[in-house]
Amino acid sequence: MKMFVTGGAGFIGSNFIRHILNKYANYEVINFDKLTYAGNLDNLKDIENNSRYKFVKGDICDKTAVAETAKDCDAIINFAAETHVDRSISKDDDFLKTDIYGVKVLLEAARDLKIKKMIHISTDEVYGDMAGGGFAKETDKLHPSSPYSASKAGGEMLCMAYARTYGVPVVITRSSNNYGPYQYPEKIIPLFIANLLEGKKVPVYGDGGQIRDWLYVLDNCEAIDLVLHKGQAGEIYNIGANQNPEIDNLNLTKQIVFACGRDESFIERVKDRPGHDKRYAIDTRKIRDLGWEPKISFDKGLTKTIDWYKTNKEWWKKIKSGEYLDYYRKQYK
Repeated sequence: MKMFVTGGAGFIGSNFIRHILNKYANYEVINFDKLTYAGNLDNLKDIENNSRYKFVKGDICDKTAVAETAKDCDAIINFAAETHVDRSISKDDDFLKTDIYGVKVLLEAARDLKIKKMIHISTDEVYGDMAGGGFAKETDKLHPSSPYSASKAGGEMLCMAYARTYGVPVVITRSSNNYGPYQYPEKIIPLFIANLLEGKKVPVYGDGGQIRDWLYVLDNCEAIDLVLHKGQAGEIYNIGANQNPEIDNLNLTKQIVFACGRDESFIERVKDRPGHDKRYAIDTRKIRDLGWEPKISFDKGLTKTIDWYKTNKEWWKKIKSGEYLDYYRKQYK
């Protein structure tokens, strides 16, 4: 199989490419990435000379580049997206362009090139706040709360429209919050680990009572792999770890703080995010019925993640400068 993977220099995309090349000896991957601030070719330094891997710098909004690069491919896996909620609140233009129009370009390419399957990577955030309890099913209505989640919902609607109208064999995955190696340190877990390793405080929004489901990235890669090979075109699959008991952000923070050898004096409360969803929770029976189960518990995954950031300080210290510092100071100070 020859894959056209978009956003493969990002967090989940790079882990997925490595997973595919390690698991399937005869699969080829084209990594098509714009290399925005969160795209980092260092994420794939260990496989850059693999004969079955090729990197092409490009924008999924560029019809010509997408069509030219994706020709002769069997599958499209779309990780390319603007993903940070806070950035979408301050400036949503890039989110609307990449997460909606970029998806349209990929769908057109899949249709014109007769791609056998397209996997669109989405998020549980499209369901909105589940503060009242319960778990969102794939058939539930979408209630996105941020420009980010609204743009992802828009991309999904295009996928479903192209599946029904044109028969494009697209499948959508909605995963919960991923964490693990190579995650850009603006998201809560890598941000807090990196800060603590530098002896800096960690900013907790509001009362810290927000609840998220934490999915180790390699478990998500296994699920996407399964959906690629066994998922039904036109279907949607929730992917989550379903922690029990659920973990709120304050307790998550304390766990990270103590695991990094610090104490609660390193926790700094900051003004809450506008429109902050209280709880995300998804029903994962559909993907489990397909044969998937998460393998990494949260405690084990967090330990592995902290160890990775301790071992790979050079990777994230190069990132935490320039634009990153300007954004951080503006957002939290």
